This record gives sequence, C-alpha cells and structure tokens, in this order.
Amino acid sequence: MIYSMTGFAMQSREFDGANLHLELRSVNSRYLDLSFRIVDELRAAEPALRELIGARLVRGKVECRFNLQTLDAAPGVLALNAALLARLSAAEVKVLTQFPNARPLGVADLLRWPGMLVDESPDAGQLQAAIIELARAALDDLIATRRREGEKLAAMIRERIARIRELIAIAAPRMPAIVEEYRARLAKRLHEVLATADEERIVQEAVLYAARIDVAEELSRLSVHLDEIERILSADGAAGKRLDFLMQELNREANTLASKSPATDITGIAMELKVQIEQIREQVQNIE
Repeated sequence: MIYSMTGFAMQSREFDGANLHLELRSVNSRYLDLSFRIVDELRAAEPALRELIGARLVRGKVECRFNLQTLDAAPGVLALNAALLARLSAAEVKVLTQFPNARPLGVADLLRWPGMLVDESPDAGQLQAAIIELARAALDDLIATRRREGEKLAAMIRERIARIRELIAIAAPRMPAIVEEYRARLAKRLHEVLATADEERIVQEAVLYAARIDVAEELSRLSVHLDEIERILSADGAAGKRLDFLMQELNREANTLASKSPATDITGIAMELKVQIEQIREQVQNIE
C-alpha cells in the first residue's frame, strides 16, 4: 500500500463546556518534520501528540493546530468551598460574641479567602484521555486521506511503467536490424571504393559495431528496475526513498541508451523514456 505525504484532517470534540478542535495538515518532506500551533491551555498535550504522530507517520511535513474554544451555551460558574464557608461562618459568630464591635466579614473578604473558590478546571487525566482520543481520530482521517492520494499516485506510476515497457519492447528487436543495416552499408562502401568486398573484414566491423551499440544490458536493467518498482508499489511500508533511488537508476540507464543510440528512432525512444521517468520521479516525491 502506497501512502502520499499530502493530506488533511480535522476533528472536534465537546469536553466539559468547551470545544477541542484539532487540525492536521501534511505535505512532502525528506523526513518527518512536525510543527505545532497549540493554545497555552493545551500546551501540555504536545509531547503526547508528538509521540502519537511519530508512531504512525514516517515522512512528511506535518502541521498540528490545536485550539480550545469555550462554548457560549455553557458559561463558567464560580463554585465556593462550602465546608470552608461554614467554618468561617462559625468562627465569625464566635469572634463577634467576644468582640461585638468587630467588623463582619464582607463578600469581597470571603471571595479573596485562600481556598474559597473551588477550581473546577477539567480533570487533567480526563482531559488527556479526550485529547488522545481526538488525536487518534484525526490521525486515522489523515492516514486515510494519504492512502487515497497514494492509490492515485500508484495508478499514475503504473501507467507510465506500462508505457516504458512498450518503449523497451520497441527498442529491443531493432538492434539486430540496425547492425544488419550497418553491415549492408559497409559492404556497399567497400564495393564502391575497392570494387570488391572482404567478407571477413565486413563481419569483423559488424561485430565491433554491434558491441559498441549493444544496449541489451541497459534494456534488461530497465525491465528489472520496473519489476522492482511494481513490487514496491504492491508492498506495505514506506516506499518513497526506495522509489527515489530507483528513479536515479532508471534515468542512468536511459542516459546510457541515448549515448549509445545508433539510430534516430532509438534516440527518440531514449528521450521519451527520460520524459516518462521524470514524470514518475515527480510523483515519487510525494510518496511517504
């Protein structure tokens, strides 16, 4: 299964009167490059998010945006420490009994009293669990997007591989005919110049010419590389770097074919091979 490095996912969850909103965006990169844009209230979640993403993605520049939005329908409510308030009330009664002229505690005094306002912020454990659940769902969506994009890339690559095989099939049988054409031209020139033809010399020259223009090895290696590319496209795991290496090998064989080309039609085939290989290489740059 081939995965693209391009993808997008978005997930939201309501949690304790707020909305957790997570976005993941990824594009191609040589390595796994993570960047985070997280509000301060959720900054503590970054290590967990980094670990989750790193465990499931191999390559790509991934941007994680994580926001917390308070829902208008659930305004925050101040909660008082009832037990502390009761103790202060009892203490105030005793103090006023002993000191009738003492000033009673006011509302502002009570609200400022240490421990009077109960912290009703979300439980850290529950919040962390909600964040992990949200991140896993977003990663599932992102990977599914990258998989669908990868399937399209693999289909385009296979189309170009089929065309390269067609070109190889055209070039391979042309070589014996080209050597025979050269032998015939050489015999004609010898007849014109010397009024005779040394068959042994003609054979020797033809053999040397055939060795010089022989591209059977290059065509064979092209086919082997294509077989390996198709095997990788059908296998699991990261494939981008291996495919990129094979693109270099394909291009090297196409260049050799062009340099050895003994005829214009073979040169044309070599040029089209290079075009097809470059188009595959462009697609490979987006594969994880």
